[in-house]
Amino acid sequence: MKRVEEDNSTQKTVEDYLEAILQIHDRQGYVRSIDVAEQLEVSKPSVTYTTKRLREKNYITTDHAGMLVLTDTGRAIAENTLNRHHVLTRFLEQIGVNHEQAQTDACKVEHDLSEESFQAIVRLAASMENKG
Repeated sequence: MKRVEEDNSTQKTVEDYLEAILQIHDRQGYVRSIDVAEQLEVSKPSVTYTTKRLREKNYITTDHAGMLVLTDTGRAIAENTLNRHHVLTRFLEQIGVNHEQAQTDACKVEHDLSEESFQAIVRLAASMENKG
């Protein structure tokens, strides 16, 4: 699966932004910088700075109306990150964590968990579902 190859704090920021852009687009069909700022609870200047870096890395572009658009590479990273978030949230709920806490913890873990550990959780969660 596609992951961002950068230092950990940069990786987390990139993945958070791309995931937010994907979620906003899926929810409303377009993405403005202000939408990203609101979802991530960051300032508009922070979004301007980060989206500039995302454009430089070819993760996003803007359309004729100035809306943020994921490139194929950006979409792959966003989908992978969102999938990890969903899988980890469901797993934490399976082991008894309430939904809100599971969401919060999954967001923290989704960026740092190795692919090997993530796949082990996927297998464990699947076996728990089959037994359940």
